[in-house]
Amino acid sequence: MVDTDATISLADLGERRIYDEVIEPRYRDVPSFGDDCADFGHGLVVTTDSCPTPLLERIGEPDLYYVGWLLATINLSDLAAAGALPEGLVVNYTLPSDTPVGDLKRIIEGVDACAKFHGTRVLGGDIRDGTVRQLSATAIGRTLPRNFMRGRWSSGRLSRRGARAKDALILVGNPGYLWSAALLSRGHADVPVDVRLQILERARRPVAQLKAARLLARHGLAKAAIDVSDGLFAAVRLLAAANGLGAVMEPEIELDDVLKDVCDQSGVSSLQLGQNWGDWCLLVAVGHRQAAYALRALRKRNFSARRVGTLTSDTEKLLVRSENGPMTWQGVDQERFTARSWHGDGIDAHISWMKEQSQAVGCA
Repeated sequence: MVDTDATISLADLGERRIYDEVIEPRYRDVPSFGDDCADFGHGLVVTTDSCPTPLLERIGEPDLYYVGWLLATINLSDLAAAGALPEGLVVNYTLPSDTPVGDLKRIIEGVDACAKFHGTRVLGGDIRDGTVRQLSATAIGRTLPRNFMRGRWSSGRLSRRGARAKDALILVGNPGYLWSAALLSRGHADVPVDVRLQILERARRPVAQLKAARLLARHGLAKAAIDVSDGLFAAVRLLAAANGLGAVMEPEIELDDVLKDVCDQSGVSSLQLGQNWGDWCLLVAVGHRQAAYALRALRKRNFSARRVGTLTSDTEKLLVRSENGPMTWQGVDQERFTARSWHGDGIDAHISWMKEQSQAVGCA
């Protein structure tokens, strides 16, 4: 008998099958399994995540301060998906022994600055030597207490489950900045120096949507939520699958004005630019009758938010509206352990793909 575990690699399976065949059968009975945070009860939630080599570093950003900032953001963003506010961070730094002390200090300074910006701090951690840089963190947060809102009891914790057909999909945050920086760095667009710096600064310091998520949770508006860590397509696919639903997306994503010139010059549509990962937005399902109210409530408090689609009863069918009727959404699916991750084909190949897709749907 062949031992398939010894002959089949993770690359043979890909992230989805690893999850479905190896991980999910073992942990499916854990109540919060599949969500962005583990639920420890009594309002306590915990998440842990590592920091890959940032895209900014690959396009020439040398300052490791922003690596530290990203490490903190990655973990705090998971807390936002639970509607939690942070209690603190625990960090782990594995670094080669020849790493300059100044590099370690800049990473720490970035983590501390991001934590402070989001109203929390580092509580502890670990440092060790290794052959390559590996940074990870654990974030601890607290959710709202159980309460009765809008005709139903809420656990106080947001989850990926709870959405229904016809619910509006609202994207909270500022999408498009990181890959606008990549387009500018590769010469696909040229903007004034002050605009370039504005885009780069936003890309350097992504923000976890903690306060916006808390607002939606407090008012019972968010029926389901997910952190947009792997791009909008992956987030919609996972949220829809968790609820046995499909989705129809709008053909354009409302972007900040400063990014529109980048789209026009590079031939990349707002949908293709805005659906990319790296800006740490939050995707929320809101009842269709409450969608307009939720958007007003968010914007009143200066949170950037826009409706990007609608959930449907067509299980796992993901479409985009067009003049000729709904068409299949050819989204960016960052499936790890496969060539479908941008890590597999590289920045320039991914930019070419964005341009091709923009032309295919006639939105460029």
